[in-house]
Amino acid sequence: MSTYAITYDDVRDAHDRVRPYVHRTPVLTSAFLDARARRSLFLKCENLQKIGAFKARGATNAVLRLSPEAAAKGVVTHSSGNHAQALALAARIRGITAHIVMPSTALDVKKRAVADYGGIIHECEPTLAARETVAHAVMRETGATFIAPYNHRDIMAGQGTTAIELIEDTEELDALIIPVGGGGLLSGMSIAARSMRPGIRIFAAEPAGADDAARSLEAGRLIPQTSPDTIADGLLTSMGDLTWPVIRDHVEAVITVTDEQIVEAMRFVWERMKLVVEPSGATTVAAALDDRFSALEGISRVGVVLSGGNADLDRLPWIR
Repeated sequence: MSTYAITYDDVRDAHDRVRPYVHRTPVLTSAFLDARARRSLFLKCENLQKIGAFKARGATNAVLRLSPEAAAKGVVTHSSGNHAQALALAARIRGITAHIVMPSTALDVKKRAVADYGGIIHECEPTLAARETVAHAVMRETGATFIAPYNHRDIMAGQGTTAIELIEDTEELDALIIPVGGGGLLSGMSIAARSMRPGIRIFAAEPAGADDAARSLEAGRLIPQTSPDTIADGLLTSMGDLTWPVIRDHVEAVITVTDEQIVEAMRFVWERMKLVVEPSGATTVAAALDDRFSALEGISRVGVVLSGGNADLDRLPWIR
């Protein structure tokens, strides 16, 4: 058996640690959505989480696990959005400084949120090399601890708490659909879900324009993301060496969906369920409605993660 970066006990410990600081988000249903999907869907509304995304769980766990000496020097990360907000909020909860390296192309709504949570923004060019260079410079100057957005054991364990709540609050799920970018949420939830319900089937939802997870699973090896092109800006990153082994071993299939499918699903959730969900969060609904998933047998009750709701209201994808 493979040895992973985290265990179920790590996720349980994280759940106990972050519980006072994050929301236990609701699980909602829609009869109309069930009819379209031809099975019962249970939507875990992490779009209603603090900072508007599941990222609050992992960042809070990571910051609270820092030693007093490390915490006093602050934390740093590079992120285009939700992890940036999450780390800024977690740092504020602990009363420490958060340095956030953000690309110049990051959505204004996410930059404003980071600033509102007290994060110190260091803007850089929109390349991974630029992000890493600026982050390392901040670390050298301040001694701050780097908290990776997804490829970090405390982040993975914190994100996995989503599965604990979803499974506890929903009876007898047959499957889960979880979005995948860097894989922190997918890997953490997979560890927890398979420990709580060993027979549960786990599927990833991924934009067709950023399909490194699908290609990696097919090849049986980690294939880095190169030139992603999708409106799902939260799912642009490559999986890491900690998240990939869990995904490789526990995910049955990756369902890729087009941007058109994502927009349709996003609009459906807004209009029918009155929930604000961002494109990355709507990817799972798009996957649940995809013909390839609908054709699978032996699945009647599905947990679907709405991972975030930080949509830019000035740039909604159905407005031309």
